[in-house]
This record gives sequence, C-alpha cells and structure tokens, in this order.
Amino acid sequence: MSANSMRSTLRGMDTSDLTDVQWERLCPLLPPQKARTGRPAKDHRTVLNGILWILRTGSPWRSLPERYGSWKTVSSRFYRWQKAGVWDRILSSLQRQADAEGRLDWSLHFVDSTVIRAHQHAAGAKGGIRLSRRLAEVEAGTARRFTSGVSGVASPWCWC
Repeated sequence: MSANSMRSTLRGMDTSDLTDVQWERLCPLLPPQKARTGRPAKDHRTVLNGILWILRTGSPWRSLPERYGSWKTVSSRFYRWQKAGVWDRILSSLQRQADAEGRLDWSLHFVDSTVIRAHQHAAGAKGGIRLSRRLAEVEAGTARRFTSGVSGVASPWCWC
C-alpha cells in the first residue's frame, strides 16, 4: 500500500480510533443498534471512538471533536451503558476470551495510577467549620467560668 493511499484511508479516521479487528471483537458485545425510527441513532462505532477519545485525553465532554458526533449523544450513551452494566460485561467477556486463548496472565497485577487534580481553590485550605477558640472551649466543656462579683458563685451562662 502506498503512502498516498494510506493517507486517504486514514483521512477520515483518527489513528487512535478502533481498528477493524478491534471493532469486530467489540461489536457483538455492545447492545443492539436500535431500529431506525424517527431520528437515526449515531453509529455505535463512532460513539465508542468518541468515548475512547474522551477517556484517553481526559477532556471535558464539550471538547469532543465533531467527527464523533454530538457530545451530548456520546456522553448520554456512555452513562446509559454504564448504568446498564455494559462496560462490566465487555470487560469480563474480553477477559474470558483472552484467558481461553492463553493471552491472560492472572498472576500479574496492575494498579491504576491515575491522578485526579483538585481545583486550585482546594489546595491548602483548612477543612471543617471554623469556631472561635472560646466557643470551641465552651463546646468541649473546658472553658473557664467567671464568678459574679456579687454572689461569688460561678455562672454557667457567662462565658464571654
């Protein structure tokens, strides 16, 4: 295959999109494509490529490139499939297939080292409700009580 024909083949497809082999493996694991009544649904392959783009880049849904369709369509299908357990079924099915083919080593363990950044205002802030020291002492029962000059009796109401 020449370089020019390769470029024309890949022009409409991002090089990180699913290959035909990968798609053939995943297609039977996805819910059936709904019948074309009303507005035609976006193709599962295009939506799945959009979902993978979001997961790979960490971008917000609204930054999804137009070639994957509406970000609302892609995100709603992602969350709908998540709620329906589609992602769990895909993972377990692919694991079973790889295990049956001898390509899965269950003795290896990987830890996801994904880092989620906190908002800039969350850094270094003291948490919890801030109480004055005097109010905290009163609530803890360690506050000193003042005596009344007249009776010489400690008053529980005067802690200021």
